[in-house]
Amino acid sequence: MRIGELAALVGVSTRTVRYYHHLGLLPEPERLPNGYREYRMRDAVRLARVRHLAGLGLSLEELRDALSGDRGADFRGADFREALRELDDDLARQQEAIAARRARLAALLAQPELSPDSMMSPDAADVLRDLGSGGSVFGAFDHELLTLATVLSDEEGQANLAELMRPMTEPGKLDAGHALYRRLDELADAEAGDERVGPLAEEMAAHVPDELAEMVPSGPAADLSWMEAMTGELSPAQAEVLRLVFTKLKERA
Repeated sequence: MRIGELAALVGVSTRTVRYYHHLGLLPEPERLPNGYREYRMRDAVRLARVRHLAGLGLSLEELRDALSGDRGADFRGADFREALRELDDDLARQQEAIAARRARLAALLAQPELSPDSMMSPDAADVLRDLGSGGSVFGAFDHELLTLATVLSDEEGQANLAELMRPMTEPGKLDAGHALYRRLDELADAEAGDERVGPLAEEMAAHVPDELAEMVPSGPAADLSWMEAMTGELSPAQAEVLRLVFTKLKERA
């Protein structure tokens, strides 16, 4: 058989046959004097096996093991059974992950109105809505930071964040937080050395519950270089307050 006849018999393209040759899954057959490959029935059987096993999802290494000459083309035995069991376990995990994602999509699609906040858990969205910004420019910036941290978290992380932030929505705590935001707004045109920076940073750090402070990375590796990009739209004084707050929270953690 020529390569086109072999491909048609097994139901693949000639390009696929050449690709399997390239990977070493299908040995090169003898060539005729004119240079054409001459395939035999055993080549068709092996190609059919390669196609079937690849369709099951075996990795390249597993395919090579399954079709290695040392074990024979049939590759019967415990190793092959174990490889198939591992593959089945992988597929089961993928199926569970897909089912969870579809359930989340179904919950989103069931909502009467969709918005970007719909991408987070209802509890997290409720807490962020209750926190609000207090009409403050800096409050809106901080709200965006909290939203970013929430959206980047998985479902369990969002639930934990919502639980940790919920005490900040209590009337007394919420009012105090909004008052701090307003004081930060007053630093919109101030320099980093402004005398109000230090005391305000102390009060803001003290305002954050211990449970939230523990989430701030500590140690030499937990630098605050990321804040340079995040605070570009703030005044030097506001950026310095934020830097000091995170530094103090790291020390508490």
